[in-house]
Amino acid sequence: MAYIFHEFLTRPLFNLLVFFYQVIPFHDLGLAIILLTIFIRLLLYPFVAKAARAQKALALLQPEVDKLRNTFKDNKEEQARRLMELYKLKGINPLSGCLPVLIQLPLLFALFSVFSTATTAGALDQLYTFVPHPATLSSLAFGFIDLASPSKVLAILAGLSQFVQGYVMPQPPRGSSDGPLAQAARAQIYMIPVMITIIGFRFPAALPLYWTILNILGIFQYSDFRPWRRSMPQK
Repeated sequence: MAYIFHEFLTRPLFNLLVFFYQVIPFHDLGLAIILLTIFIRLLLYPFVAKAARAQKALALLQPEVDKLRNTFKDNKEEQARRLMELYKLKGINPLSGCLPVLIQLPLLFALFSVFSTATTAGALDQLYTFVPHPATLSSLAFGFIDLASPSKVLAILAGLSQFVQGYVMPQPPRGSSDGPLAQAARAQIYMIPVMITIIGFRFPAALPLYWTILNILGIFQYSDFRPWRRSMPQK
């Protein structure tokens, strides 16, 4: 399983990173990571957009969900049945918002491996024959950041950008109950940025750089869904 994961995900991502490193001016690893992040975001765009639309629909449906929860608060089985009927009637899959996360997790593990070993001895042996081979792969980004070592600045930027992205993502309306959607939204806004910052403190700076760029791209994408929040029904 580890071999399959390496050959079908980690190694292709490493080759793509080196390809970008070779074709951009100055052979800057930081710029190569930015290009790799943009490429990954474009690949994930259909899934992220679908999830955002689902989150929007779920949030707009929250008043009806709250009404059902209150009506059948003493009968959890009936409550669950009515909720599933409501989701089916509206054509909503309450779990569809999890799809981008499920896709990005293996990517994250693969990228962690790539960033941790990219500049180590023997790493370039993993390149395909058709990928331009650099003599060396410098871990220096933008002339002053060592991406092979942890960076507190990039870790904090990754956490802050994740917080902003969580804020612009579709949220349940104010006054809604503490249902799963509301709880997930709060976790997205407050807990995940803290976790990302802590992880960023301990791992190579290339990882929080990737997170920061990915979050910035996500902020622009989710901002397209932001205006509907102003007109959401309030209780």
